[in-house]
Amino acid sequence: MSTSSHGGDSKFPVPEQRQHSGVKAALRYTGIPPSWLDKRPSLPSRNWLIFLGVTSSVTAWYIYDRRQCKKIRQEYVERVKYLSEVPLHSLDYPRKVTVYGSKWPGDEDSDRSMKYFRKYVKPVFVAAAIDYEMINGRRHGELANRIAETIKARRRLDLGIDQLPQAVMVLPGTSPEEKRKRELEGGLVIIGRPTFKEFMAGLKRGWTESLEKVDREEQLSKHLELDGRFDEPPELETTADVGDIDGEPIPTPSKLPPSNAYSVFTAPRLRQQESAPRLSSDSSIPSHLNIPPEKIPPVPPILLVDFVNYIGLTQIPHMIWEFFNERYKVRAGAEAAYKLTMGETRPFVGPSESSFDSLLEDPTISPAQPYPSEILPQPTDLRFGKETESWYKSSTVKAFTSDIQKAREEYYKELPKKLETARALARGTREPTKDEKSYPPPTEVELRAERMKKELRWTSDEAGWEIIKPEKEAEWDRRFKDALRVFTEPSRQKDETARGQEDSMAS
Repeated sequence: MSTSSHGGDSKFPVPEQRQHSGVKAALRYTGIPPSWLDKRPSLPSRNWLIFLGVTSSVTAWYIYDRRQCKKIRQEYVERVKYLSEVPLHSLDYPRKVTVYGSKWPGDEDSDRSMKYFRKYVKPVFVAAAIDYEMINGRRHGELANRIAETIKARRRLDLGIDQLPQAVMVLPGTSPEEKRKRELEGGLVIIGRPTFKEFMAGLKRGWTESLEKVDREEQLSKHLELDGRFDEPPELETTADVGDIDGEPIPTPSKLPPSNAYSVFTAPRLRQQESAPRLSSDSSIPSHLNIPPEKIPPVPPILLVDFVNYIGLTQIPHMIWEFFNERYKVRAGAEAAYKLTMGETRPFVGPSESSFDSLLEDPTISPAQPYPSEILPQPTDLRFGKETESWYKSSTVKAFTSDIQKAREEYYKELPKKLETARALARGTREPTKDEKSYPPPTEVELRAERMKKELRWTSDEAGWEIIKPEKEAEWDRRFKDALRVFTEPSRQKDETARGQEDSMAS
């Protein structure tokens, strides 16, 4: 029987309310809008999916790489950790190595190679209780000069030309023989191709150059005196002679004798020392002591560490790839440190003797020229890091010397005007302007000092670039063959011994 549609309340039926149960029934009375409880989730838009996919992939890649870095570093730390637990006598010294680094061409940060060492190589040395000393060249050629001077000082001591200062109390292990023995037990760490070139150049210069102590600043100043940059023009010299005393012209700074290097405030005893004649280079050291030795004593073993510094806009993709794949650098640095820790070495591989001898006998080739790379055997250590030179900043390689020459020309172009102003104010031929009173211009003495400083920097940079430029091969001397050794991969037996020590410590 159907219900009549004309009934009172049945004409407008009330919609049946939806029943909620569980969590929704409990949350209904908390004030949360009912639409929120009935909302169904939906997939993000296409752009959001792309963004979330890319960011999550990049983040996962970064996290995975850093975890692998920790794992690799910890693996090598555990291998060498047993060495730090070996008892050391109270009078003994820990094993010590010397770390050499130099400036990468085109990079303003000269400490980049040392940062690489501290981040990737140093942790293994610390775990093995190996001490280290870092020597960094902040400008091109600085490291080569330092190594050469250190070797010359050692030669002077060995020949008796110089004497060590007498110590009040001689401590055990401080004699020169014991120090050199510890050096041979340690090693040398060379970071990158530029450092290797400077090391070889300094090594060769130290064992071949004269033992005379040369003051580079004095040598350069004598050379600069001859170029006439501070000489006065003839017309100025005639006008400067107008004022005189008793018929004699007033001496100007350019006419004073150069022998009086002291000032009026210098003590008399110091004047006598400065004015005393110096021994000539021919008589200061006997000729039989001032010749290179026929044999070089052993050099501490060398650890060659690969290093590449990406700089420049064109190398940004390599920087990004390197940032997300740091585990390869961690492994390379740890393996290099592990080689030195295990202490196995091999002879240094240099150029072939026959080709090298024929090159020296060729009268058409100057000894100062770099030997051609054809005489180098393929598996030679002189080619260490050769491929990394292709990553030098192209603008630096093309315009390094030309930039120095351009800066030198611009400086000497402005120098006559500065000299004219300094001499006019010093002689009182004109009054200083308002700006010159507020900011006094440099005097002639200050200009000479400024020129000396600039020339020292320019000449040292040019000499340093001649050492590390890509077309120049690393220096070599036939006497290095028996004196140089290189750290190599440890033998299987030694590696298994280290792993056994690691397992016994873990258990």
